[in-house]
Amino acid sequence: MRREQVLRTVRVALVVLGICPFAAQAFGWPELEQRAQALAAATFAKPDANLPAELRQLTYEQYQNIRFKPDHAYWHGAGLPIELAFFHRGMAFDQAVKINELVGSEVHEIKYTPDAFDFGPTRIEANKLRNLGYAGFRVHYAINSPRVNDEVLVFLGASYFRALGRGQVYGLSARGLAINTAENGGEEFPRFVEFWIDRPAPAAREFTIYALLDSPRVAGAYRFILKPGPETSIEVSARLYPRESIAKLGIAPLSSMYFFGENQPARDEDYRPEVHDSDGLSISAGNGDWIWRPLVNPKRLLVTSFATGNLGGFGLQQRDRNFSSYEELATRYDLRPSVWIEPQGSWGAGRVELVQLPTPDETNDNIMAYWVPDKPPQPRQPYELRYRILWQKDKERRPPLLWVMQTRRGPDHLHRQENTIVFAVDFVGAARGDGGLVTPAAAIAAAPPRPESGIGAVTDLGNNATLLQSRIERNEFSGGWRLTLVLRRIDQAKPVEMRAYLVRENKPASETWNYILPPE
Repeated sequence: MRREQVLRTVRVALVVLGICPFAAQAFGWPELEQRAQALAAATFAKPDANLPAELRQLTYEQYQNIRFKPDHAYWHGAGLPIELAFFHRGMAFDQAVKINELVGSEVHEIKYTPDAFDFGPTRIEANKLRNLGYAGFRVHYAINSPRVNDEVLVFLGASYFRALGRGQVYGLSARGLAINTAENGGEEFPRFVEFWIDRPAPAAREFTIYALLDSPRVAGAYRFILKPGPETSIEVSARLYPRESIAKLGIAPLSSMYFFGENQPARDEDYRPEVHDSDGLSISAGNGDWIWRPLVNPKRLLVTSFATGNLGGFGLQQRDRNFSSYEELATRYDLRPSVWIEPQGSWGAGRVELVQLPTPDETNDNIMAYWVPDKPPQPRQPYELRYRILWQKDKERRPPLLWVMQTRRGPDHLHRQENTIVFAVDFVGAARGDGGLVTPAAAIAAAPPRPESGIGAVTDLGNNATLLQSRIERNEFSGGWRLTLVLRRIDQAKPVEMRAYLVRENKPASETWNYILPPE
């Protein structure tokens, strides 16, 4: 028995080190699963952050000055549809990741070389750059023009990655996994520690990337199938191996930024009307209900969730595509992608959780959304995930009924009563009223429908607000309908959670507008 334990320990150690004792360096999905399982069976080892002080102390601008040389791109000039470029370690990106090329089942490590970088004004001694390793990589593909290989996918920092479709610019990010987000004990950030990138065929239009994830509580095997296009998609398969119990597991997490917008004007004077990567959270619940939650920049941490038994999908979306809404030439917030998470197979019962943090500027990702299963994975038990990530701009996922185009908020100048607020919610699309939304059981008010349209509204303001006025009218400029709500908050120190949707002939005609007014 003791000899068997020794052999098992040696076997685990060899697999963790990447020395495969059973397939002579052959590599594929089964081998990656074995690597992840063996990693989870071993004690977690903190990553080595042996970064020279000159690189660790770089400012953001100095780090940006270290540029990868395009002619050093991996597979450059090889006649392949993609090329790989790499990120240098520095600043907060202080941990190295191992990056491999996968040719068939054979693995070839892509070695770090400082010659691939232009360091600009930054001066670092050559001996300090030896065997430094890369911080991450990006994939280039001719997505906008057949003559230019643009960035379409980036992996950089922990398990963060982001992608682009045609005509998009970088905005929000996805993550491999989120653990204990917004919990009192602090969040854990699993990271991808090694990648294997499949060398594509010359005519390939989809590309496979394998990744090994590790953190104190979990190890995991990931496979990403990248399909660039007008709507770039990434098919994700994952197999997790928890080392210990996880209080809150965030699946398919998204991170975005909301500074201010039409429903929350800038606190200080700003020439830009809106500044955000995403303006709302969209959810397709398993019962046919569609929910739209506009984002806010709260004064303190705000965590809300939406329970569902069979999730259809969720995403952070940038629905406002008008340049005049942002007036920002450099960052082009109007071109930021919306990202939709589409489960493959049933995820069972759980909730979509939305975390909103206060931010003083636009440099911080203060918005997070992810799925939390009611039954978290158990220690030493494998947990499988499959889903698709869609990076969209022109054809975002929409409900089959009317959907919210914008939410506007302001003071009530008509009634001039204390604590009164006006909301103008514009719905656009095709109102068919043939299925879709489920009427909220707690609806407390309904605007009478206009005889010529049959359109009405159902609203629910909870127990911390009084509805003073509700009206719905045709919006000739959007081609849709505008619902105007005038309300008075009862207790300024408490939030107001509102719901509203449109009806036609007593049937739901829109998604549910679900807004939370944070406490003052």
